[in-house]
Amino acid sequence: MKVVTTTGKRKTAIAKAVLREGKGRVRINSVPVEIYTPEVARLKIMEPLILAGELVKGVDISVSVRGGGVMGQAEAARMAIARALVEYFDNKDLEDKFKAYDRTMLVGDIRRKLPKKPLGRGARKRRQKSYR
Repeated sequence: MKVVTTTGKRKTAIAKAVLREGKGRVRINSVPVEIYTPEVARLKIMEPLILAGELVKGVDISVSVRGGGVMGQAEAARMAIARALVEYFDNKDLEDKFKAYDRTMLVGDIRRKLPKKPLGRGARKRRQKSYR
């Protein structure tokens, strides 16, 4: 039995997808994707499954995702699923289809939060002066 393990990252969220042959079940943190909430995140996760079409019916996908926020986790899971499908089926057409739809499905977004500087509450914000 062929098993493929891949990862996906977005901001501080990290997802690990395990893809094996099965009946087309997809679970995110042990929750079936059909009842995953919120709906916006579910639709984001479903994108690679919809694009892959009939191929998904023969495999089970289990995704564990940690860190970050709701949408960061959704995009990390989406990347892990897309990478797993491409690796499992070794299909160049599928890879091209994903890249044409949205490149971040397979290629990570390297943008990160700017580090905080002294004399301020964040990267750019500064403490206000009360004189003058």
